[in-house]
Amino acid sequence: MSDGAMDKLKGKGKEAVGKLTGDHRKEAEGKADQAKGGAKGMADGLTERAKGVKDSLGRDDDK
Repeated sequence: MSDGAMDKLKGKGKEAVGKLTGDHRKEAEGKADQAKGGAKGMADGLTERAKGVKDSLGRDDDK
């Protein structure tokens, strides 16, 4: 499981606990963790796309 997915899961748990206990700070922390996880996931996706483009360009040079 990626770091981003772990942050999202952790965030959902914190948010749920915050809602159940009425702890608005914990709920906000959970939402922030989820957002951080989403950003990490997007960054990982961009990194993978960049590697794919680099690999594609490298193959054209080998011809």
